[in-house]
Amino acid sequence: MELSGQMELSAEHAALRATVEDFARKEVAPVIADLYEQGTFPYALVAKMGEMGLFGLPFPERYGGMGGDYFALCLALEELARVDSSVAITLEDSVSLGTMPIFRFGTEEQKQHWLPDLCTGKRIGAFGLTEPGGGSDARATRTTARCDGDEWVINGSKSFITNSGTDITSVVTVTAITGVNGGRKEISTIMVPAGHPGFTVSKNYSKVGWKCSDTRELYFDDCRVPVGNLLGERGRGYAQFLSILDEGRIAIAALGVGLAQGCIDECVAYARHRHAFGHAIGSYQAIQFKIADMEARAHTARLTYYHAAARMLRGQPFKKESAIAKLVSSNAAMDNARDATQVFGGYGFMNEYPVARFYRDAKVLEIGEGTSEIQRLLIARHLGLN
Repeated sequence: MELSGQMELSAEHAALRATVEDFARKEVAPVIADLYEQGTFPYALVAKMGEMGLFGLPFPERYGGMGGDYFALCLALEELARVDSSVAITLEDSVSLGTMPIFRFGTEEQKQHWLPDLCTGKRIGAFGLTEPGGGSDARATRTTARCDGDEWVINGSKSFITNSGTDITSVVTVTAITGVNGGRKEISTIMVPAGHPGFTVSKNYSKVGWKCSDTRELYFDDCRVPVGNLLGERGRGYAQFLSILDEGRIAIAALGVGLAQGCIDECVAYARHRHAFGHAIGSYQAIQFKIADMEARAHTARLTYYHAAARMLRGQPFKKESAIAKLVSSNAAMDNARDATQVFGGYGFMNEYPVARFYRDAKVLEIGEGTSEIQRLLIARHLGLN
């Protein structure tokens, strides 16, 4: 699959987008409201996405993947998020943060062991970076991993880790201090199987949004794993994480665009049939202008992630472009969710309407996988403002 320089979808990409759109409308939309209010993880939907090959989109067929590219994943995320972000983030996090590090940095033995189930969606993965006192300061890691013979002994905790405690979680890759080199922390990444002795997870957080996704705290108490569970080169965990986040920002941007577009979809339909003062509210200029602004935001944001993805697929630097995409798309999602709620009026404050769910889900896009402030910092640095 390729993304053309004109940012037009290839026939293969277009077919994928249409397939996921159909799935989201026919399979996700009818059930997601009840699952969301119950805070229930969507196991049946995840299984269907696995059967469709969505968890293996950017991975080679030899590992159970679909042999596609990262842009294909982004298109799928956008279409899913037009209907629900909990389902979309479950896919994004498992692919971008759970599976991709193993594919990028794992040994062939590690890939053969973990990837087949992850790529087919039979199992999902997670990445444990954030810690209670860390937040945006990834170097503030306190979790340690001490080498004892042929084992790593891990102690510490992680917070806000998606996909870490489901019944189908297979592995969590965690960052940990494995030593000190030149006075600086040596941070490495180590794979910990779900349910491993010494590794426990909290109950699911009570979240404002993303109610169907799995998000937990992790605890490691003398958790012993084989030294062979080291992922990539010792001491390169921080650098590996940064490269994975650069890619992940494009995926999160696509998710944000999907939410922004979902707000438009709902508002256009509502404005056509909701009448006030004798006319459909869509005939009033105030509503027309508000929805037009929403469309402009979503369109602009979509172009930013298309552009970042195109540079990534061509092997060009894309750190600045991915930061721009993440920033613009999260802003568009938040602004569109607010305006959609306003268009719906009192009904926009009722949970039975999707725009209320979109409003609850939008805010985290300005926080997760790099805050908007971090994106601005990255952009400024690329402009030479150090």
